[in-house]
Amino acid sequence: MDSLIKKLKEEIIDQLNLEGMTPEDINEKEPLFGEGLGLDSIDALELTLLLERGYGIKLENPQEGKKIFASVETMAKYIEENRK
Repeated sequence: MDSLIKKLKEEIIDQLNLEGMTPEDINEKEPLFGEGLGLDSIDALELTLLLERGYGIKLENPQEGKKIFASVETMAKYIEENRK
């Protein structure tokens, strides 16, 4: 799971063009949206694409995205459980 979390952090930085940020700058337990990393709804769409392209996971219900994208840790758990 630790390697998946590190990989996810790298992919989030690349996908969202978070220049000047390193994986170490992202706390996997902090929120991705709001007060944590400060992502917005456009970023949520990018993360959805990341799951589809990188892990073969398609989100059917946009509401489940709120739970999945709560933090890097929740994303990693969801990928572990649903990877194809």
